[in-house]
Amino acid sequence: MNDYREVRLDITPCCEDATDLMAAMLADVGYESFVPDEKGVTAYVPEKLFSREALDGVIADFPMPVSVEVSDTFVEGRDWNAEWERNYFKPIVVGNRVAIYSSFHTDIPEAEHHIVIDPKMAFGTGHHSTTSQVIKNLLTLDLKGASVIDMGTGTGILAILSAMLGATDVTGIEIDGFAYANAVDNVAVNGHPEIKLINGDASALQGLAPADVFIANINRNIITGDIGAYAKALKPGGIMLLSGFYVEDIPVVLAAAQEYGLYEAGYTESERWVCLRLKFE
Repeated sequence: MNDYREVRLDITPCCEDATDLMAAMLADVGYESFVPDEKGVTAYVPEKLFSREALDGVIADFPMPVSVEVSDTFVEGRDWNAEWERNYFKPIVVGNRVAIYSSFHTDIPEAEHHIVIDPKMAFGTGHHSTTSQVIKNLLTLDLKGASVIDMGTGTGILAILSAMLGATDVTGIEIDGFAYANAVDNVAVNGHPEIKLINGDASALQGLAPADVFIANINRNIITGDIGAYAKALKPGGIMLLSGFYVEDIPVVLAAAQEYGLYEAGYTESERWVCLRLKFE
């Protein structure tokens, strides 16, 4: 069973930039899951990776002028699939075409495409507005014979859908080892062994051929920091789908993207979350 440490960080003053940046910095020291709110963020890290020294280091290095109050609680290992089923993860249909459910579900919806996701602690079940919007955008593209890179693949859901939609060269990259292992399992369960999965960060893009479609559903700060590497991994005329940030963040993301020849080709919005479509010219 997987034991976790739940760490609560109350941030004053609190804003979305602060919680996003805190999550990004915590991810660098092994944290896997984040629940932000108006007062701060609750973060989860495997108990074996929990380090008070590393946590104190993140807080000491935090670049924004805030105060942070911290508390932590041990979370005993449990059947995380059962937790998802009980509290979070119900079968859904996205875009009237993609049914998403887990291997433990029995009430499976009818749909054109069926994706089995056992999320464990990895992000990406289709329920969050960012994931569902990227799915809907992928459904509008002709992916037959296309190459796709999914940066921050999480559970692998977007890479799996890309293969189902006809993409013949699909690569998913995930920095977190636990999420990477989860993506490997999900790719196998869905019968798409041709999907290449890499456990790494944006530096892994250097060894890949540019893709027709590039996806990054991460967060604003990571996206803007790595957008140059993303642009190099996209073919001229290619499409980039970016999500994991709010509608008010669009100008910041666009300003970073335009330096590398990426220009807005529209966006969708739901509950303030957006999926921004860019074209590489």
